[in-house]
Amino acid sequence: MLTLALSKGRIIGETLPLLAAAGIVVAEDPETSRKLILATSNPDLRIIVVRASDVPTYVEHGAADLGVAGKDVLLEHGDGTGGGGLYQPLDLGIARCRMSVAAPRGFDYAHAVRQGARLSIATKYVRTAREHFDMKGVHVDLIKLYGSMELGPLVGLADAIVDLVSSGATLAANDLVEVETVMPISSRLIVNQAAMKMKRETIAPLLAALERAVASR
Repeated sequence: MLTLALSKGRIIGETLPLLAAAGIVVAEDPETSRKLILATSNPDLRIIVVRASDVPTYVEHGAADLGVAGKDVLLEHGDGTGGGGLYQPLDLGIARCRMSVAAPRGFDYAHAVRQGARLSIATKYVRTAREHFDMKGVHVDLIKLYGSMELGPLVGLADAIVDLVSSGATLAANDLVEVETVMPISSRLIVNQAAMKMKRETIAPLLAALERAVASR
């Protein structure tokens, strides 16, 4: 039996069609069911529904054999390059967005950077933000927030934010603008290293089917 960890929202919504294309149908709608463990049409595969930030933890510790997680989550978990007990065999190309630096309209971010100003940055992606600004040689004070990142600059908590951006509508509604792209983001299939070795005969066909589903999109 294989266990696949998914999170509700955009990721599960875009993963289910890929599973369907791979011949796997979930027995119940994960978005409406109160069950946290769901059967599928494949008797060798079940799905567990967990918080997005917990997916790498479940997979790394073997509570799930596989999972789907955004690159942003993996980077914060410390697995941006596939370490920490996880393989990343497939970029599913779903839940696409970008991680960006955004600042209030009228704030001259580029000038502040050139002048070597010490910036305060609000973000929940502390690890990624630190690495980004370290590589640029920009001095920052990072303020960790868990939600409503856009509010930080509006009330004087921070000069700018680092957050995920899709359409940019929320930024625009709060008079913020993107001033720098940190990186593109998409969701990847991750696999527990031990499971990859011990359950290869079961995992390999699933990986191949998902790879075909991604290629045919």
